[in-house]
Amino acid sequence: MIFTQYDSLEELTDFTSDLIIAELKKKPAALVCAATGNSPTGTYKKLIEKKDQIKVDDLSFVKLDEWYGLPMDHPGSCEYYLQENLLKPLHIKPEQYTAFISDADDREAECERIQNYLNEHGPVDLCILGIGLNGHIAFNEPAAELSAGVHVSRLTLDTLKHSMVAGVEKELKYGLTLGLTDILQSKKILLIVNGKHKRGILNKLLSSNISTYLPASFLWLHPDVHCVYTEE
Repeated sequence: MIFTQYDSLEELTDFTSDLIIAELKKKPAALVCAATGNSPTGTYKKLIEKKDQIKVDDLSFVKLDEWYGLPMDHPGSCEYYLQENLLKPLHIKPEQYTAFISDADDREAECERIQNYLNEHGPVDLCILGIGLNGHIAFNEPAAELSAGVHVSRLTLDTLKHSMVAGVEKELKYGLTLGLTDILQSKKILLIVNGKHKRGILNKLLSSNISTYLPASFLWLHPDVHCVYTEE
């Protein structure tokens, strides 16, 4: 895993947006998996500023994870975030995007649908990730055992405190998520760590010790991961 520290968020987002553009130029028909949350937002904004440098017609996107039980148009949903921050600004057509349905009646069937899509169209070419305060990637939560494929995840209390779902009246318990195998099969992974509050979990990741109680540590097993973070 390559770690790169930047003095400012501006420098970080300039690098990460250029990295994404370079990957998409290498493979114009790439399958991209994009995280949501605070960490990648600046990168997506910078990417939109540079969108004239890439052709999107042949790209495909798959959603990394989703809060189960929220309506698709809820401002706290991963769907809403991706549409507003990435897909609509890039003019990605509906047929170019495959997503968990956040309020699907059968959550297990929804996971099976996404797994079948990955089995047919994967692996992911570029996977953009963040890291949770408890060390999760996507909704792969710390536990004695981790699920390999797409699955329903019981969310921890730390995850349920995320700002995306702060103030949500509906009680949330589960997430729909790609599994560690799906993520580790990606050809290239970009891990973005942003904010002073992430310093502690970044230090644990830097130790290179691998544990199911730190799901992000499994990224050490991947041959092409670039982790970027700011000085703070």
